[in-house]
Amino acid sequence: MVTLRDVARAAGVSLATASRAMSDAPHVSAANRAQVARAAEQLGYRPHPAARALTTGSTGTVGLVVPDLANPFFAAVAKGVQARARETGREVLVADTDEDVTVEPDVITRLADRVDGLVLCSPRLPADRLAPLLATTGGPVALVNREAPDAPSVSFDIADGVRQALDHLRALGHDVVAYAGGPRTSWSDAERRTALGALSTGTTGGAVLDLGSFRPTHGGGVQAADLALAAGATAVLCFNDLVALGVLARLHARGVATPADVSVVGFDDVAAASLVTPALTTVAVPLARAGRVAVDLLAGGPPAPEHRRLPVGLVVRASTAPAPTPTLRPTDPEVAIR
Repeated sequence: MVTLRDVARAAGVSLATASRAMSDAPHVSAANRAQVARAAEQLGYRPHPAARALTTGSTGTVGLVVPDLANPFFAAVAKGVQARARETGREVLVADTDEDVTVEPDVITRLADRVDGLVLCSPRLPADRLAPLLATTGGPVALVNREAPDAPSVSFDIADGVRQALDHLRALGHDVVAYAGGPRTSWSDAERRTALGALSTGTTGGAVLDLGSFRPTHGGGVQAADLALAAGATAVLCFNDLVALGVLARLHARGVATPADVSVVGFDDVAAASLVTPALTTVAVPLARAGRVAVDLLAGGPPAPEHRRLPVGLVVRASTAPAPTPTLRPTDPEVAIR
């Protein structure tokens, strides 16, 4: 392994001068800096991250915390974070909290000590616990798919996505639409519910039935499908594509045709959405772009934290069709989102 001492010897300078030159410290002549850079390139020297952190105070690393890397939503965001970090000469350390809000503070705190900045994707902590935690990280923090007053964030126009999906289903004649929600601790699920509540009170259709909160997984969708059928829904709007895929699978298993009997709409447009049969109608979300924006937000900006909301768009595929006639009616109007 080539050491900094080897570089100093090859450049004909002292070890201290070589160290200052490699860390862009002042008081190094242009000639010596060039000699050290040339020697380092010729020898193939790469500074050790831990050593660089001791001398410069910078690790050259971005931390990324996600609730579940197995979820393609977070994997796509991670790809965007990784791509932007690489372009700016940084590495990425990833931590997965396994959708467990009780371990999230410890994971964030431990990772913050090892990186120059943190990207928190969809943190599940409630606002009254997230705010003090952000204040103690000691470095810049950017949020993805979550907003907080004291941290820059990049999120999505969820309300518009919900509107597009619901307008699509109403135009197809679906008066009985059910919502298969996400985790109770999810900020974006709360945003979806707020949008649904506002739209359900309009003049374009009846109330949306609340099927409850489910894990944002295929299994959560399987559970939601049975409840949707029991409620007499002709369309199901799902928290995300994984839930929607679970709904599709359960409907098929029960001999319910999609979309002839029940239409299904997802959210996110992950890769699998276009690969299943029927292909999933869903709200496309720019996940990789959000990851890239989050890395840029770590660099800071105006005195007040910047909050960006990226546009989304409905992608109509084969999982939605006109409502069957006659339309079934819900058996329990008390579960409506209002």
